[in-house]
Amino acid sequence: MTSDNNSGQSINRVKYKTQNMKILENQFENRLELVSYVSSLVNWLDDANPSPVIGNKQAAKDKLNAIEPKQYVRTRNFLDGKVTYLSPYIRHGMLTLNQVRNHALNKCESPEQIEKFIQELAWRDYWQRIYQSRPDYIWHDVEPYKTGYNATDYADDLPDDIARGETGVACIDQFIHTLLDTGYMHNHTRMYVAAYTVHWRRIKWQAGARWFLHHLLDADPASNNLSWQWVASTFSNKPYIFNLENVRKYAHDEINTGAADNQVLDASYETLTAQLFPNKTQ
Repeated sequence: MTSDNNSGQSINRVKYKTQNMKILENQFENRLELVSYVSSLVNWLDDANPSPVIGNKQAAKDKLNAIEPKQYVRTRNFLDGKVTYLSPYIRHGMLTLNQVRNHALNKCESPEQIEKFIQELAWRDYWQRIYQSRPDYIWHDVEPYKTGYNATDYADDLPDDIARGETGVACIDQFIHTLLDTGYMHNHTRMYVAAYTVHWRRIKWQAGARWFLHHLLDADPASNNLSWQWVASTFSNKPYIFNLENVRKYAHDEINTGAADNQVLDASYETLTAQLFPNKTQ
């Protein structure tokens, strides 16, 4: 009898919530009207400046048709290279990996020409399969840090200066502001920011992963979190680091790579390794 009464009360609560739930609008004359409506629904938006990424099926189709897979292979690591910008549409189910692969293959004479392009799609599939088989990997260290430090040596929370892009390291701050302003980052800059956060600032990768998940339009726990673990060295055989020379190699003219404005990065790999991992044994 008690069980029946509780069930009835649950049904009544569901009906009450359904009756009082506001139906959201989904038809708009233009993007500005959409932005204005979304801004009216939330009180945490600082302004009404939306990401330039357009989220609909036609936009996904247009982006897919515009890809240049052979150019991607040659220039993908450069911050102004021919990346596809397909990741938000793949993440939200507007495009499948199979669609993207087949479309890319139709744009080349042989698969070997775009091998690296296909490998990157395979990596995304690989992350998802790991997530499915080992969901505990997503928020827990797969292996110990290989930095000479224990996990307890890393801070739990992301500092405000990193979250706001006010670290004082010019190129890092620019990369962070791109994330905050657009909801997107080039993959290479994701690695730079992750490495700076974990290794220069000694913050747990989980804090950075949560931050990226909050802001990135294409973020999913598999690709995002396991990539952070790869940088941190808890899912790889060594920590990933970079230096200012590396940033200069791949950056474009709009990125501030001046030595005076990026002092903590301006050193050789040998020097940085000794500074960042003084306890690490070979």
